[in-house]
Amino acid sequence: MFGGITMDDMYVKRNIMCIDLKCFFASCECVERGLDPFKVPLVVANKKQGNGAITLAVTPALKKQGIPGRVRLYDIPKNIKYEIVPPRMKLYIEKSKQVVGIYLDYVAPEDLHIYSIDECFLDVTDYLKLYKKTDYELAGEILKTVEEKTGLTATCGIGPNLLLAKVAMDTEAKKYKNGIAKWTYDDVPEKLWSITPLSKMWGIGPRMEKKLNILNIYTVGELANYDKNILKDKFGVMGQELWNHANGIDLSKISDFKVTPKDKSYSHSQVLFKDYDGNNVKLIIAEMVDVICARLRASNKESRVIGFGIGYSKDVDGGFYHSIKLETSTDSPKEITNICFLIFDRYYNNLPIRKVSISCGGLTKKEGVQLNLFEPIENKKEEVKVNTAIDEIKSKFGKNSIVKASSLLPDSTAIARNEKIGGHHE
Repeated sequence: MFGGITMDDMYVKRNIMCIDLKCFFASCECVERGLDPFKVPLVVANKKQGNGAITLAVTPALKKQGIPGRVRLYDIPKNIKYEIVPPRMKLYIEKSKQVVGIYLDYVAPEDLHIYSIDECFLDVTDYLKLYKKTDYELAGEILKTVEEKTGLTATCGIGPNLLLAKVAMDTEAKKYKNGIAKWTYDDVPEKLWSITPLSKMWGIGPRMEKKLNILNIYTVGELANYDKNILKDKFGVMGQELWNHANGIDLSKISDFKVTPKDKSYSHSQVLFKDYDGNNVKLIIAEMVDVICARLRASNKESRVIGFGIGYSKDVDGGFYHSIKLETSTDSPKEITNICFLIFDRYYNNLPIRKVSISCGGLTKKEGVQLNLFEPIENKKEEVKVNTAIDEIKSKFGKNSIVKASSLLPDSTAIARNEKIGGHHE
């Protein structure tokens, strides 16, 4: 028994597909150019960043030569010839939407989870009788339809739960010509337990791998057969989950990932292009607050819970995240910026900063201007007018049509970010 749940209950039996589009960004570029990604060595990267630029993707033709998908240009051997093309995020988003549309021809939205721009989970359990196909046959049909309609190839993992479907796709599907691998619980000892290093396992990152290595755990099998009580003592709830996953157990459902309106919040995070200190990072904070507040105003919402977090440089590691609940909700950039500064000044310990996160939760519908006893009403009304005018100008002429003078400073990132989609130029 696990908290009232029997072992039989732990072994969820659904028909889950995890579908991943092969070398998505590079394949999109090849399709647009009428090229075969399996034959043409092509790299998606920003050449303006020089030889140290990190590739967004490479074609299967390059992967065949041992080039990983994410690598700096200077790490590609000089004897390998390839073409470099710049990222086009608008194109990739449109292609992704097209593929998702195909998935929705087979399942309802509630049975689809978009995991990333190129990867989705589908629960086809209730559709197999309708289509009179096995999950394996249906997967083949879906992949064929995607390729015929978009020119993109995909791989698919099938499993009784999300975890096994994902791991089957990650580790085995690519080995087969049709790109499909199906795992059952019977496959766990042979296929799942043999995975090493641990970081190849979905949900285990390099940091957790190091912690597990200290316990002399180097394979998923060793993790599965480790004393789960010790894992729980060491890692809390995460320890139980690690043990569950190592044994092929995953209780999550696609419905768990569906966000209801009452749970909604607005958040914004940014990984900085260099290390920032306590002085110049406040410029970034103010710019990010402006973005979130514009979203609040556009949806006619105010926030009552402000969260703020900092991630330190990888050389230092760590960071903090804290939130403050307000007596009255707000959409004021000035007020939210001051709250973020308050949290920052209280918890920052003078280490180099590489990531900033801001969230606005506890959303309520904006009913009118919230007055403050200590601030003249004229000031509040003026702020509302100014913000409304700024929103209208940006909506009509673009995000960079009006910016703060501070956004012209060298440490600012606002203007550059406004020109990008998903962190890349259009």
